Formats: sequence, structure tokens, C-alpha cells
Amino acid sequence: MCMVIFAPIFAICAFATCGGYYGHLQVKVDCADSRQNNRSINIEFGYPFRLQQVHFKAPLCETKREEILFLDGDFSSAAQFFVTVGVITFLYSLLATVVYVFYQDKYLKNNRGPLVDFVVTFLFSLVWLVSSCCWAKALSDIKMATKPTKVLLLIPACSAQENKCTAVQEPQWSRLNTSVVFGFVSAILWAGNIWFVFKETGWYKMGQRYPTRSTSGKREMRQKLYSESSFDLQEESFGTQPNNFNQTKKDLAMQVYRQGSFNQSKMNHGLPQTNLGQPVIHDSKGGAL
Repeated sequence: MCMVIFAPIFAICAFATCGGYYGHLQVKVDCADSRQNNRSINIEFGYPFRLQQVHFKAPLCETKREEILFLDGDFSSAAQFFVTVGVITFLYSLLATVVYVFYQDKYLKNNRGPLVDFVVTFLFSLVWLVSSCCWAKALSDIKMATKPTKVLLLIPACSAQENKCTAVQEPQWSRLNTSVVFGFVSAILWAGNIWFVFKETGWYKMGQRYPTRSTSGKREMRQKLYSESSFDLQEESFGTQPNNFNQTKKDLAMQVYRQGSFNQSKMNHGLPQTNLGQPVIHDSKGGAL
């Protein structure tokens, strides 16, 4: 299955790019009184992105003291949820690989293995989609919370117009953007694998157990329609039969009449002609009188 090959790879890439991230932000504060010039402030943050715990020291231009400031926001829930889903799916993919290779008979026995695999695959596809959406939204909020202009607003010295504050280095987001992409690809991969797992379950096999029944049913229906049409045609033929029978009867009577007339005329021609004149009388001696 494609899940066995690609699912562990994408899962590793997803939680590794998110869980191993560290961002670096650097700003510079230049006070107008020249007592603290070009003061650089380095801010580092990373997984699990509890930004409210990330602190840094900012100078106070009025005095030589420094104050401790914190970033805003806690995005640990979405990040940890995303990484947890990646780790669990990675472990399940390894377990599924072992079962497919070494325990195929037990996997197919009583149809329990495919059913469990189908349910788990459906749940993981749904969880990957939800966690990827949550992590994408959290990443957008992290970018806003660590934006240099937003961080400079947290420094009281930068609110004075006579002081100059600039951003020197911004965080790199390519790694976290890649983690979001791997999350959605994993969701698509698990969702597409639902069909292949469903084919191994008994639900699919029950539908394909008698594939010829539907074909035979169609064939019987065609024969039934053909017989009905043939019966209608015969019925129409029988409906026109009396007229043909009457016509045939008339023709037969005419033929008998002609045959009788022909025989009568033939008999008349065959009879010998007789003389119907006066009778001849003979005497006793044999002479004619």
C-alpha cells in the first residue's frame, strides 16, 4: 500500500520541521541621549511556541537600567497537537508495515484486521486535516506576534520619537511553512488510502460476492421484454386473421365454382349427338315404310 511507503516519510517530515524549529529575531535601539547607542536586542523562540514565556531585555533611554519584556501569545496547543498526530501516525504506519509483511494471515482472519485498519485510517485522515488547519492558523498568529514592528511596540523606549528603533533580522518561516504543507499532504494521503483499506474489508467483498447475478438479471429482463414484444406481434397477427380467412374462403368458393363449370362443359362436349327427327318405322320384312 502507498500508506506503508509514504505515510511514515511525510509524518516524519511534518513533526520534525515543526518540533525542531527555532526562530531568531533581532532589533536595535538607538537612544537620543547617546548614553546607550546601537543597543541590539536578540529574541529567540521555538517549539512549543509559548511566546508569553519568551523574554528579552530592553534598555531604558532615560536611565542606564534595563527592563525585562515578554512576547504575547500561547500557541503551544496547536503545535503540540500537530506534532502528536505526526508521531502517532508514524508509529502506526510502522506497526501496519510489520503486520502486512509478517502477519498477513492473522490480519485477514475473521475480517477484524481490515475493519480496524479502515476505522483507524478514516480517523487519522480526519485528525490530520483538523490538526493541519489548526497549525496553519497558529502559524499565521505566530508570524503576527513576532513581527518586528509588533515587537518594537512592546519596547517603551521606541515609543519616544527622539529614539530610533529598527529591525535587524527577521525570523525565517520556510521550515514552518513546509511543515504545514506536509500536514495537508499527509491528510490527503490518508484520505486516499481509505478506499484501498475498504477493499480489504468484508463490506466490499459482500458486494462483490455474486457479481454475475446482476448480469443474469439484466439478461432475464431482456428476454422478458423480447417475449412480451413477440407476444404483442403475434396478437396483432391473430387480430387480422379473420379477414384473411374470409378472403380465402371466398377465393376457394370461386375456384370450386369455376372447376364445376369447366367439368360440366367438358361433359357436354363428350356426349354423342342424336337425331331428334321423325322416327323410322320398319315392316315385318325388314323394310322401311
